[in-house]
Amino acid sequence: MIETRDLTKKYGNFVAIQSIDLKLEKGDLFGFIGPNGAGKTTTMRIIATLLTPSWGEAYVDGYSIYTHAKELRRLVGYMPDTFGVYDDMKVIEYLEFFAAAYRINGPQRRQVCEQMLEVVDLAFKRDAYANTLSHGQNQRLGLARVLLHDPQVLLLDEPLNGLDPRARIEMRNLLKRLGAEGKTIIVSSHILPELADVCNKIGIIHRGELKVNAAVDDVMKQIRQTPVLHVQIRGDVAAAADLLRAEAAVSDVTIDPGLQHLAVTLAAGVEDYSFLSTRLINAGFPLVEFREDQPSLEAAFMMLTKGL
Repeated sequence: MIETRDLTKKYGNFVAIQSIDLKLEKGDLFGFIGPNGAGKTTTMRIIATLLTPSWGEAYVDGYSIYTHAKELRRLVGYMPDTFGVYDDMKVIEYLEFFAAAYRINGPQRRQVCEQMLEVVDLAFKRDAYANTLSHGQNQRLGLARVLLHDPQVLLLDEPLNGLDPRARIEMRNLLKRLGAEGKTIIVSSHILPELADVCNKIGIIHRGELKVNAAVDDVMKQIRQTPVLHVQIRGDVAAAADLLRAEAAVSDVTIDPGLQHLAVTLAAGVEDYSFLSTRLINAGFPLVEFREDQPSLEAAFMMLTKGL
């Protein structure tokens, strides 16, 4: 659905993005992660045909940004990180104004606008003036606007920025719902936890270069090569640690004596570690807890960007 090849943008000697290669399929929800100024907005604006690259190519559903920009724009909804609203317009009027720009005419226009307000849970504000909305409501209004022409691709630049915790949860749930409907979404953020439970693919960009570009499952596999078990027992923690250290499947054991807790690092390649619990029980150490640590996307981010 979205493909970029060697996408590069330079401003004089400054390189905004360098050789960005992306390939996203229909229904992918791609988390574009990186600090402010890393190149996220530049990449998205090029895909939206709002900025011309220095070289390279980008396609949406086979349409080139160079030769089929008009067709491409019909497929794309772009939401910038900041946008204004007209002070003298009500919410419904604001949407109808943009619906007219999308050439949605007649009774269908009002119907589509009302429907989009329902989608973003903003129908109760339909007759409020747009400039009276809270920041979170304003973000949802912006999303309703880009959904008016039913785009198959959404480019959302920092849609969660500045939202309170409740508004962030609501926006993440909305993104999940749109992805489940088959829309291909690129959503950028400089805060990884905001996207950790939403995306099926992530890209980490640093100083204009795409350092990581992979499915979330593949990223997690990279840091699960040496799993860690959390083990809590009753009894002599030091003796239990010595017992586990003698096992070939264990590479390291650390002790938290205050909690009767052991952190057991398994040897590389070990997949079946169930026998360790049997060893402990047979040796007279009652188990309170025995589980594998589930690494987070944040942990993967820290590991993969180490040294950047």
